[in-house]
Amino acid sequence: MKKITKISVIILCFNEVKTIKEIVDRVSKFNLLEKEIIIIDDGSYDGSREIIKNEIENKIDKVIYHDQNKGKGSAIKNALSFVTGNVVIIQDAIIAPYCITKYSLLK
Repeated sequence: MKKITKISVIILCFNEVKTIKEIVDRVSKFNLLEKEIIIIDDGSYDGSREIIKNEIENKIDKVIYHDQNKGKGSAIKNALSFVTGNVVIIQDAIIAPYCITKYSLLK
């Protein structure tokens, strides 16, 4: 099995104004491995996009904006073209029990 040297975390965001900052903070604090964070905003219209542009964009590696909602599959496919890690984690911009900070296998 190939050693994990860098993880790419794709954060999917569609109308997650209440949680996008916290999920980015949680993922950013995960420091067990080298990582990159890629957010894809899939046409949010609830203020998520403004939070990403004004408070998050300069703190992460890449942000991709869709002008309209294209769906989860399209968002993932688009984000995958920017991945540089040898492991990819797809994280919805919701606070859930499976958040990256809980992945014990990455220790």
